[in-house]
Amino acid sequence: MAVFRLDKSLVFPPPQLADEDGLLAVGGNLKVERLLLAYRSGIFPWYSEPPILWWSPDPRFVLFPDQLKVSASMRQVLRRQVFRITYNQAFASVIERCSAIPRAGQDGTWITKEMKNAYIRLHEAGYATSVECWKDGVLVGGLYGVRIGSFFFGESMFADVSNASKTAFITFVQQHANEIQMIDCQVHTEHLASLGAVFISREEFLEIIGFS
Repeated sequence: MAVFRLDKSLVFPPPQLADEDGLLAVGGNLKVERLLLAYRSGIFPWYSEPPILWWSPDPRFVLFPDQLKVSASMRQVLRRQVFRITYNQAFASVIERCSAIPRAGQDGTWITKEMKNAYIRLHEAGYATSVECWKDGVLVGGLYGVRIGSFFFGESMFADVSNASKTAFITFVQQHANEIQMIDCQVHTEHLASLGAVFISREEFLEIIGFS
């Protein structure tokens, strides 16, 4: 199946036309309007060097807030209030830390300077959200993603100390359970699977977010 090449036009091909790996298109830009159209269409950017690659995988890894799993050990961490959680207090720092943290099987980062600047612009426009996890006044974990209506499209998380990113994620889900219908985790990780994320088909994902 052919991969589509984007130009300056603000348009994406139907996400159902992605190849078997989920790659749909290359090129375009990371302007706020294009990113919002992408997320509303079940598409997201993910690349380590130009050109920009746009993806819509099948199946899709998601978490429904009412299916969140919190282990007994994490419940103890939450009860002890080991960490302090804030929202949108250090967006640039969170995305910088997410780009810098070493990850198994990855030599570099897909959160390039271009991506950082793009999501900071999304944040300034009121769409990108950060969750910060603090300990003794130091930022030790967090996550960021894109909030559109009742959907949160997670992008990345980091932890400098054990349980920091889990605390940020669990707190965010629990405090927004009545507002958020679904959290898009994009692709499978054991970390998110342990918290209750599951695979659904791309067709179901697109139906839930209202793409037609």
